[in-house]
Amino acid sequence: MDSTELLHYACNTVVQHGNLFVMKPWIVNGLATLVAAVSLPANAQSDEPPVTFEVAADAISETMHQYHFDPAVLSEPEFLAIETRVRAHAERAQSREDFVEGFNQIWRDGPFSHVVLRIASASAEETATYLDTLRVGETGASLTWSGDVAVLTVTTMMGLDTIEQIDAAYAQIADRGADALIIDLRDNGGGAFAVRPLVGHVLQDAHEAGVFTSRRWTDLHDAPPTQADAETVVPWEGWSVRTFWRDVQDELLIRVQFQPIDPAFDGPVFVLTSSQTASASELAVDALQSSGRAVVLGEQTAGEMLSQKLFDIPQGFHLYLPIADYFSAHNGRIEGVGVAPDIAVDADEAMAAALERAGEVNR
Repeated sequence: MDSTELLHYACNTVVQHGNLFVMKPWIVNGLATLVAAVSLPANAQSDEPPVTFEVAADAISETMHQYHFDPAVLSEPEFLAIETRVRAHAERAQSREDFVEGFNQIWRDGPFSHVVLRIASASAEETATYLDTLRVGETGASLTWSGDVAVLTVTTMMGLDTIEQIDAAYAQIADRGADALIIDLRDNGGGAFAVRPLVGHVLQDAHEAGVFTSRRWTDLHDAPPTQADAETVVPWEGWSVRTFWRDVQDELLIRVQFQPIDPAFDGPVFVLTSSQTASASELAVDALQSSGRAVVLGEQTAGEMLSQKLFDIPQGFHLYLPIADYFSAHNGRIEGVGVAPDIAVDADEAMAAALERAGEVNR
């Protein structure tokens, strides 16, 4: 089984993957661990030279300093303390698995999200190419009904099939008719471009969502972009992981503008959130809320809204690190803050609250 087949098997076996235009730490856990277990033999069973984890730690630091969206953060005490801990861990790690586990444990409470280390099974380029063709299975999005209320549950923003399932759900809603729509994002950790149809099918007009900023912006500016800054660039139309990773590093700003998509649902929309609603799903929540098309019920979202890219690291590792920040046109920076619900309720009570309000709309 070659690396592409392994990635296909892993991605279709572990389906709870997703985070904005990249992958979130727990998105890659099952995928990378499974692939590594099959494709990388232990050092004792390999002809490869011994792994030097200090070399990997140095390369991680160099990569972080070269590509992180805001180098100023990397000189702050919290980050420097983490670097020291990673270096000390590298000196005592006994295996690749040990090094990866310890690194990710150290970063679990890091100063910013979207940093994760994994054992590599294919090159970063091969993995990025596969992400744009990824199919996660039948659990990406599903439509159910509570009377005349449509309930669209979306568990990831990854996957071509998730996009297809969302489009199909809106087509069914249009055919059958619905008094209201509930979009359940409580278990959605993010992903990529399924956010586009999820938002677009409820819009009547174009909606200005926000901008991504990467190293090019922070090298030239000390403040977040304004709406006037955003309007100096045309809305981004790449809509692929590889294209986004390239453009966000090449361009000064990536402007996110959602366009209406047919068939359009024009009835009441309710969005359910939890503290696990993260990354690309936070982009969706923010856009649906700020467009005026949805009432958000549940908990404050995770506040993990960065864009991460995959890099090759010597000694057989992949590093995912954040290459871009995101600023909502209406709510400002989401990383470290999250999106506040319009109606705060425990996540496990959000569905009942939404169904009650959906029923009230039509009385």
